[in-house]
Amino acid sequence: MQTRTIPDALDKLTHMGDVTLFEPAGDRPQAERPIREPKRYQSRSLDECITHLTTPRGKKPVLKTMVTTACEKDCYYCPFRAGRAKTDRVTFRPDDLAGAFDRLQHKGAVDGLFLSSGIIKGGVTTQDKMLDTVEIIRKRYAYSGYVHLKIMPGSEYDQIARAMQLADRISLNLEAPTQARVQALAPKKDFDGDLLERIQWANQIRQTLPPGQRPSIVTQFVVGAVGDTDLELLSLSQRLYRQARLQRAYYSAFHPIADTPFEHLPAVAPLREHRLYQASFLLRDYAWDVEEMSFADDGNLRLDVDPKQAWADVHLQHNPLDVMKASREELLRIPGIGPRGAAAILRARKQGTLTDLAQLRAIGIRAPQRVVPYILLDGHRPPQQLPLF
Repeated sequence: MQTRTIPDALDKLTHMGDVTLFEPAGDRPQAERPIREPKRYQSRSLDECITHLTTPRGKKPVLKTMVTTACEKDCYYCPFRAGRAKTDRVTFRPDDLAGAFDRLQHKGAVDGLFLSSGIIKGGVTTQDKMLDTVEIIRKRYAYSGYVHLKIMPGSEYDQIARAMQLADRISLNLEAPTQARVQALAPKKDFDGDLLERIQWANQIRQTLPPGQRPSIVTQFVVGAVGDTDLELLSLSQRLYRQARLQRAYYSAFHPIADTPFEHLPAVAPLREHRLYQASFLLRDYAWDVEEMSFADDGNLRLDVDPKQAWADVHLQHNPLDVMKASREELLRIPGIGPRGAAAILRARKQGTLTDLAQLRAIGIRAPQRVVPYILLDGHRPPQQLPLF
């Protein structure tokens, strides 16, 4: 007689390994990945299931995992796509996954959960399993800490409502900025119906919840696999920031994965991803408009300079701002000056006149030489250090 050994839940997690490596979840998404991309997408280490993230509740060790690595979708870029033989398929029952999390939490190994999943028997069934897992963690194990919960394509309105009651953050991957781009990337997903509508629902539901109990909403894009442009990505990001109160958009530079239809496409430069984040923060935090960005003829941002400097090179080099007269909004347009720097300048102006770069450095402007081409100090251009070569 053969005896079938049922693996311990923590052992099963080691077979998950770094499955969420390309699912950014914290405030420093590029720091969540190793410097060198791994050749495999499932390791054998429990440690690689745990990521130290900056969350809305502070810095935490977060268990990042999936209910299942099986999937019926055939997204062309994804290591978990249906039929990919190189992927080990691991599936948890909600009880088992919740229990494994509780054990790790009580050991002090984790203080947060990021839960995603492949899709089996449709988005609704998969979402139920994810909700059941978090319900058990919240109710049976009385865990009140940080939870980031993925929303599956095609999930129901009531499921999203329940997710927002249980989680501190929810996210739904839009993948691409238009219906045509999504079809080229993930042909079994409907951009308007399966994806965008769910984010709109989440925003509606969020407004009905008591202040202080409203989870943040985020999304993710796969950048550059199907010809999507920065202009398209940032235009949709701006719309979501303004109309759906999106907390942030994640941009994941495409990298080819073996045994997928896109395995022979070139990888997208990480610098493009970085520039998208810089531009996205200008839209979200500084009230910029996407039309103010400098795009090349191909619809992409310049890579040689950041978006703020690209704007300033055009608008401020010949019309510099006087730091003694500029408003806070104008100061924030100057490369090298952020919210803290602008506040420091406004405070210093009340005490006296700023006349040289040493004063800017003394009040906390870390690289005053960077601001030189774009400012006046008490009506005069500050001296600019000439290049040595």
